[in-house]
Amino acid sequence: MVQHVATVAFEGVEARPVDVQVQVAPGLPAFNLVGLADKAVSEAKDRVRAALIASGLALPAKRITVNLAPADLPKEGSHYDLPIALGLMAAIGAIPSDALSGFTVVGELGLDGSIAPVAGVLPSAVSANAQGNGLICPKACGPEAAWASPEMEILAPTSLIQLANHLRGSQVLSRPEPRIKTLVEETLDLADIKGQESAKRALEIAAAGGHNLLLVGPPGAGKTMLAARLPTILPPLTPSELLEVSMVASVAGAIEGGALTSKRPFRHPHHSASMAAMVGGGLRARPGEVSLAHLGVLFLDEMPEFQGQVLDSLRQPLESGEVVIARANHRITYPAKLQLVAAMNPCRCGRAYDLGFNCKRGTNTRCAADYQSKLSGPLLDRIDLHIEVPAVSASDLVLPAPSEGSREVAARVAAARAIQAARFAALGRAELRVNAEANGPLLEQIASLDAPGLKLLRDASDAMRLSARGYHRVLKVARTIADLDGAEHVGRPHLAEALAYRALNDRMAAAA
Repeated sequence: MVQHVATVAFEGVEARPVDVQVQVAPGLPAFNLVGLADKAVSEAKDRVRAALIASGLALPAKRITVNLAPADLPKEGSHYDLPIALGLMAAIGAIPSDALSGFTVVGELGLDGSIAPVAGVLPSAVSANAQGNGLICPKACGPEAAWASPEMEILAPTSLIQLANHLRGSQVLSRPEPRIKTLVEETLDLADIKGQESAKRALEIAAAGGHNLLLVGPPGAGKTMLAARLPTILPPLTPSELLEVSMVASVAGAIEGGALTSKRPFRHPHHSASMAAMVGGGLRARPGEVSLAHLGVLFLDEMPEFQGQVLDSLRQPLESGEVVIARANHRITYPAKLQLVAAMNPCRCGRAYDLGFNCKRGTNTRCAADYQSKLSGPLLDRIDLHIEVPAVSASDLVLPAPSEGSREVAARVAAARAIQAARFAALGRAELRVNAEANGPLLEQIASLDAPGLKLLRDASDAMRLSARGYHRVLKVARTIADLDGAEHVGRPHLAEALAYRALNDRMAAAA
């Protein structure tokens, strides 16, 4: 007789059903595991054997065969331990043979019979709920699984013995409750930054419309401080966005204690990050920084110091909002709707724009051009806002702190985003959230210009040599500026400000 236990295999953030088939048959004692399993899955038989012995059970002296079907689907990870162990327990009569019907099972076993947390519990719970199944998962992951549905049955034991007692009816496991991570009160505030009013304005526009932003300025000007305070003016995640972000975090094993967070992701990798770390990949094709920043912010400090190939690998995610990792035998897609914020010095020494300074590497213009040429023109073209951040003078530092802080700016950002959401919903595009996600035909509909505005945009496009992408991104920024002003139509002043944020890009593209 073959015992069946349902579990899952992960393809990106999707969980595909896997049938664990366990057969205990007469023959020479052996424990064989088949079904295109990786090293972690192949080692499961030793963990299962030790966990069963620690739980007071011994494997029979028979031929044990475990098949993970479908056999042509790669199986990776340690979450197959628990379904294999439960299948064996049902096959030898330690638990009722029908106790596992209607359940999807995930979990890693310790040698003492304990059940350890695993990655991907939330996608597993969503997949199980879609099939009408309940879920058996580790206790530490129970609050995470509870977010999938309030009606589905969830068992979250700490050990094999506890689960076996529940399945035999001698103990009852209570359903875990969903948990939200308590947010620590934010200590950063825009009021901490003195001066830099132009940069603060650009930061507000970027937050309101989800636009990409590049800050260029000398060392110590406050570029990193500005970027670090961007999360303080972004609205919290909506319930649907919360699940989207948490699905990626769950697959990456980045959810602590099963508690989800409504705070938008803010990822800031070091410039030594590899391409696999940035866009995803590796042996198990795990999500990279761009996917972990989904619906949040990816901050690249000292942007030219990143490897050129790593930076150029961002071009496709910035345009399509997703990352496609192709392998010889499978193809995985991760979401990557992120907001890129980058900071850089104008040159290697950082003083190319200082009056009266002569660089030892040559003229200041050449020094800046050599450094800025590390960024490719197509990547710069995907950044909506380019702003120079000048050095802060001593006279700015002795002034009192600004009266307007993150709370006031966040209120304006939230109001602008509400306007955008209502507009997209009225046009039948409720899946869009911010102006940065609007495409060409829709953008021309929501950001139509009058005759003076069209003339200004036409003249500026010729003078600044705007590409088609640059043309549309100017319209997106202008629409966001109009939303911040509460204007129904995009006016010439809104367009002029949006064009001003492309002027630096024109100069840097020439260097690239």
